[in-house]
Amino acid sequence: MTADTIGFIGLGVMGEPMCHNLHKKSGQSVIACDIDPGPLERAREAGMETTDSLEKIAQRCGTIFISMPSGVQLEKVCAGLMPHMKSGQTIVDTTTAPVALTKELAARFQDKGIDYADAPIARTRQAARDGTLAVMVGASEALFARIEPLIACYGNDITLCGDVGSGQVVKILNNMIVAETVNAVAEALTIGRRAGLDGALLLDTLAKGSADSFVLRNHGVKAMLPGVFPLRAFSVNYMLKDMRYAIELAEETGVEIKSARTTNEILQAAATEQLADAYWPALLAVIDPTVEPQTPDGD
Repeated sequence: MTADTIGFIGLGVMGEPMCHNLHKKSGQSVIACDIDPGPLERAREAGMETTDSLEKIAQRCGTIFISMPSGVQLEKVCAGLMPHMKSGQTIVDTTTAPVALTKELAARFQDKGIDYADAPIARTRQAARDGTLAVMVGASEALFARIEPLIACYGNDITLCGDVGSGQVVKILNNMIVAETVNAVAEALTIGRRAGLDGALLLDTLAKGSADSFVLRNHGVKAMLPGVFPLRAFSVNYMLKDMRYAIELAEETGVEIKSARTTNEILQAAATEQLADAYWPALLAVIDPTVEPQTPDGD
């Protein structure tokens, strides 16, 4: 194992640009790991070593970043890493995963002397490319001090939220709020259009008042207004996964979240064969069936 070698597992929609930013900015060697040959080829073109072997990552890397679609894949990756890792190594998990699973995985690794931080991310794929993601970290203060300079390679708003699991709580609640807000914007856009208003004028005017939000200016103006919901973006299925985590967390804490459950039902209705893998503000098509969503293949 080389302490200053970084492993990055999961070169998906967000993971790939994050990995490239670590390679460009960290000053350390980065080994990229995935089962898809496409992003591995791009990583090699950028000068990185690549592998599809979790064992190799575990044996060679002092710090290992993980970026998975959900807790299901995260648990499998951790099971593949754990037998080959030793005391003194560090895992930084950027996946959005259930809080209980995160705490369980952290405990297992910590029993072997391996540090574990949950550091889920927020914002867009363009932000991942630009290195301007928001990152919510659950870790000890000492571990946070060690990993923050690496996280800063792809994030510019980095917050230590508390102990392990705290980052997941904040990220899950972030996505719950965003989903409910997208639903509200979709409803407003549909009502406004049926009342005879131009949709662009409506959203532009709302953005000048107290209804303004990141969601309105981005999800609303850039996706819902033109009705374009690309593939290879954060999909309806992905948001459904995060809403399930939010509902589970609410149940664990004894809170009834009616608005979130309603939004979850709308997302479930949007998870059709056509839209399940499309950019998730496509839930607009459930609220306004007259919308003919375009689902181009994203980059």
